Amino acid sequence: MVPEKLTFSPLSRRQIEADFSGGHITSDAGLLLLREVDNQHQLTQRLATVLDDARNPVLVRHKLQTMIRQRVFGVAAGYEDLNDHETLRADQALQTATGEEAILAGKSTLCRMEQRVDRQAVVKAHELLWHHFIEQHETPPKEIVLDFDGTDVPVHGDQPGKFFNAYYNHHCYFPLYVFCGRHLLVNYLRTSNRSDSRHSWAILALLVKFIRQYWTNTRIVFRGDSGFYRPRLLSWCDRNNVDYLVGLSKNSRLLKEVDVPSMLVRKAHNELGEKVCATYRFQYQAHTWKHPRWVIARLEEGELGANPRFILSSRYDDGVKLYYEQYCARGDMENRIKDQQLCLFADRTSSTRWWTNQWRLLLSGFAYTLFERLRAHLKKTPFERMSASNLRLKLIKVGAVIIRNTRRIRVLMSDAYPYKDELSDLVRQLVPE
Repeated sequence: MVPEKLTFSPLSRRQIEADFSGGHITSDAGLLLLREVDNQHQLTQRLATVLDDARNPVLVRHKLQTMIRQRVFGVAAGYEDLNDHETLRADQALQTATGEEAILAGKSTLCRMEQRVDRQAVVKAHELLWHHFIEQHETPPKEIVLDFDGTDVPVHGDQPGKFFNAYYNHHCYFPLYVFCGRHLLVNYLRTSNRSDSRHSWAILALLVKFIRQYWTNTRIVFRGDSGFYRPRLLSWCDRNNVDYLVGLSKNSRLLKEVDVPSMLVRKAHNELGEKVCATYRFQYQAHTWKHPRWVIARLEEGELGANPRFILSSRYDDGVKLYYEQYCARGDMENRIKDQQLCLFADRTSSTRWWTNQWRLLLSGFAYTLFERLRAHLKKTPFERMSASNLRLKLIKVGAVIIRNTRRIRVLMSDAYPYKDELSDLVRQLVPE
């Protein structure tokens, strides 16, 4: 039985008392911001169309779109598991954000929805991300760079497709991510018993075909680390007018090509007593290549000795520009992956069904996309480059009292909330008068 009054130790001469008569209080009032973003871009509404709803319409209590909104908004607010929704379903902030005024779906109903996902739904969901990417550009860009990278998702149960990966030293999945700048295009679940580049050729071909339906003259660049170096993939890029910037593992022939410049870098290091870096560009043809290609060597000499790196480029350009400005820029993709893996729970692949785990990866991706669209309204503010977890902490996790009546829903936030000006500006942008 809940006590009527809680008594704490006094502060000076005053007694400290508490009770549970404060009405409905939420910690997630900022979900209303994501609601407005979603209303603008119709992301969850379109995502609901990819699933077949086999339920009897007469008996349906929870609409498919509402359940998808509930799951995506839940992930965005920091609730990673279906179990969380057993209590979260009564939260009036989440109810309002999803467009409902009654109790939302419970964990069992949400679980049944996710169990219905199949391959076709996953393909259509990715196409939605691609369409959304195109819609964010008023005019076709001159050039886009498609960043490919993989990462590990540890698994601890009997999930299908579980394999031990010696590099990561645990059982895991190995999803493939594709970004263009900050735009998520692909988060594709894979097993970890194959190479880094598995299915990357097919996905690149699909992306190029889709993009060129809308942007026929846009230059497309494929960028990845040495795990994505595959001669047949690069030959396909040559035939289809796709540029590439790919890492290349060092070997004895490559090291022999840079003997002289490496000696000069080593000499400079010995004279200066500090780390020295330089780039060297040359043409190189492996035995499996039909023609020579440009290779850029990054030569480094420091206290730990030589540390040469090589990249492969389809175009002739300055070595410093190609390596440091263009190839190294792919490192920013790691931050986008961290947003999903660490902040938006893309690693919650605990289902015993493969496509359900892939769907959860996509739900994380759509939550990330909502944050990106929210971030688009935060340019020239301290929030512009914040991670998803920081945006959640400062703009979503807002305590408020919610009062409902027949005419309005009032959300009463604290006058001590430190970001009231920024939140007010956001609302004015998202809900123009």
